[in-house]
Amino acid sequence: MRVPFDELLEVLHDALRASGMEEERARLCARLFAEASRDGVASHGLNRFPRFVRMIARGVVDVRARPECVGRAGALERWDGRRGPGNLNAHESMARAIALGREYGVGCVALANTNHWMRGGSYGWQAADAGVIGLCWTNTLANLPPWGAAAPRLGNNPLVIAMPRGAGHVVLDMAMSQYSVGALTAHADRGQPLPVAGGYDEEGALTHDARAILESRRLLPIGFWKGSGLALMLDLLAAMLADGRATHEIAPDPEEETGLSQVFIAIDPLALSSNDNPGRVVEAVIAHLRAAEGDVRYPGERTLATRAESLRLGVLVNESVWSQVKAGEW
Repeated sequence: MRVPFDELLEVLHDALRASGMEEERARLCARLFAEASRDGVASHGLNRFPRFVRMIARGVVDVRARPECVGRAGALERWDGRRGPGNLNAHESMARAIALGREYGVGCVALANTNHWMRGGSYGWQAADAGVIGLCWTNTLANLPPWGAAAPRLGNNPLVIAMPRGAGHVVLDMAMSQYSVGALTAHADRGQPLPVAGGYDEEGALTHDARAILESRRLLPIGFWKGSGLALMLDLLAAMLADGRATHEIAPDPEEETGLSQVFIAIDPLALSSNDNPGRVVEAVIAHLRAAEGDVRYPGERTLATRAESLRLGVLVNESVWSQVKAGEW
């Protein structure tokens, strides 16, 4: 079913206020959840919301905690998220990285002791909307087997790269597996096979069956051993820069997943005087891409189309989850 965006926003806002979150923060937190569903990422929007409220109720997420800077070296800062709401911590960290980027040309905030940031792409769009290049990633609990193994030892550590563009930002938001857990869950719920193999079943055979992959917990890394290596390096970078937890130190229960490490980088494309028209480069690249035969899209293009459709027709929601949220049943 479809729900008007403003109605979705208000229902989420009211639930957060009831959970003890103050007005301004509840409004932003609700908007980040609602925008994820608006843009077609319900797995980290409305569908994730009940778990978020349960984690608040159990004290895993502290709605009153605000991140604080605990170290500074020029354009590099280290922050402690104090187990506050992950999307609010991430939004504030990217805002600070943007401010540092405007001052120094590049800014970096490494955030420790935080919670799940929900849709990582939100902070890429945030950077691009501010006219800067954004780069961010997070580690997670161990939910991705390293290449050549069956047991999860790596985090499915999302990576976001965003480039501002007047005609529609270019934003890459990708997990380290062929399909994110959210995408697998969506396919499993719809009973749809995956377009390409996304992992292994219990017998160790590559499969298009999303439910079988979720049950085996054997997701396929992107690029096989390359994705496995990239997941490891993102974990190392986040934990070392933030002086926070690495994947092996994070609780394996998704409803206890806390103490994550994240990195937010913002680069001002106008910082170098010779680069006075960065948009020209972006447009040339996109034009060259579009000249290829076939159904070719740049990263973020489908998001923009889904966003426009959601604002015109209403946001697609899972009717069962929507009823649960409206009733306050967590």
